[in-house]
Amino acid sequence: MESRTSSESRVVLVTGASRGLGRAIAVGFGGIGARVVVNYRTNADEADRTVRAVEDAGGSAFAYQADVRDAKNVAAMVSVAVDRWHRLDVLVCSAAASDDSLILRLSDEAWDRVLATTLTGAFLCLKSAGAVMQAQGHGAVILIGSLAGLQGHSGQVPYAAAKAGLLGLMRTAAREWGAHGVRVNMVLPGWHATTLTGFRDDTTPHPFKTVLGHGTGIDAVASFVVSLAAMPDVSGQVFTLDSRITPT
Repeated sequence: MESRTSSESRVVLVTGASRGLGRAIAVGFGGIGARVVVNYRTNADEADRTVRAVEDAGGSAFAYQADVRDAKNVAAMVSVAVDRWHRLDVLVCSAAASDDSLILRLSDEAWDRVLATTLTGAFLCLKSAGAVMQAQGHGAVILIGSLAGLQGHSGQVPYAAAKAGLLGLMRTAAREWGAHGVRVNMVLPGWHATTLTGFRDDTTPHPFKTVLGHGTGIDAVASFVVSLAAMPDVSGQVFTLDSRITPT
């Protein structure tokens, strides 16, 4: 991991950073002295809590309200970050939505909402941030994926479909942007009890449970994301951060 001195000019945009894993990642970057844009959609109070936590960790931050489903919102957010700090070094796409239902019971509206937030939102963020990073000649993009996108999960069709789409998006962007010095990777963080999961127990069925019997702590996931963003020679890769063995 880079030292605080070598990374203090880094500018990081984390979507969905008002709580859960997004907040932990934002705070992790704060711990190395980075400057963090805390994206949120509705909860300004929680976003302000993230800003304070980033600052307490040693970084700088400001909260920005933007709906990642809206291209104009996303473009404005990236523009504000660049106007304020003159660069954009890291984009972490953590914003996601879920609506658990069996396929035949799922409404069209629920499908559209989950895909728009989780997949289209990431695409719009990559489109705006990627233009800045290509012009700079460097940058790191990290998409937060899910094993549901690799193996499916009963009752999670829109979420699984969106996360599977992120995998194709990541690999394609990595191929298109490698020549411009922009790295694109995906992290599969494992299951965590957050607002998105509804604070339920992990319902992963056998044989897809963790072989160690436990997952990875959310702070450890955040630390890995921070380290991955600093790896200059890694792109187009998927990192599974628990002991689940993915099907071949």
